[in-house]
Amino acid sequence: MLHNFAAIDFETANEQPTSVCSVGIVVVRNGVITDRIYHLIQPEPNYYTYWNTKVHGLTARDTDHEAVFSTVWQQIEPLIEGLPLVAHNKSFDEKCLKQVLQCYQMQDREYLFYCTLQAARKLLKHLPNHKLPTVAADCGFDLSQHHNALADAEACAQIAMQLL
Repeated sequence: MLHNFAAIDFETANEQPTSVCSVGIVVVRNGVITDRIYHLIQPEPNYYTYWNTKVHGLTARDTDHEAVFSTVWQQIEPLIEGLPLVAHNKSFDEKCLKQVLQCYQMQDREYLFYCTLQAARKLLKHLPNHKLPTVAADCGFDLSQHHNALADAEACAQIAMQLL
């Protein structure tokens, strides 16, 4: 069972994985949530597509005066040092992290990623689908703010504490 980890979720402004516009992180130590972190981020490239905004509701007005990813990550990194990362559909979040670190010429610490989507597909075969809200509900978590990065990270953390 995974007792120490950081659940992470990124939202992006456009089709580019580097266009992270918000991040939510929930730190779990010894099976207990110890920290919740949320930041809006000025994306790179700095434009929003209709479809991305439709998903998460964020626009340039929300992030134009926010820090860029490199500044935000320098604050986050010490809080998650040494912890594996957990995401629901890790391929998306892992790709975003790797590419935005590269974009800002920051060191990629080769984070170990676990995936609650893969775990749910393997262990929760009774579900009609394995989307985050469906899996969260099955694990007893009400995800009423889906696509808010912190809400999604918290749902992921709750799922991981049960499935991983």
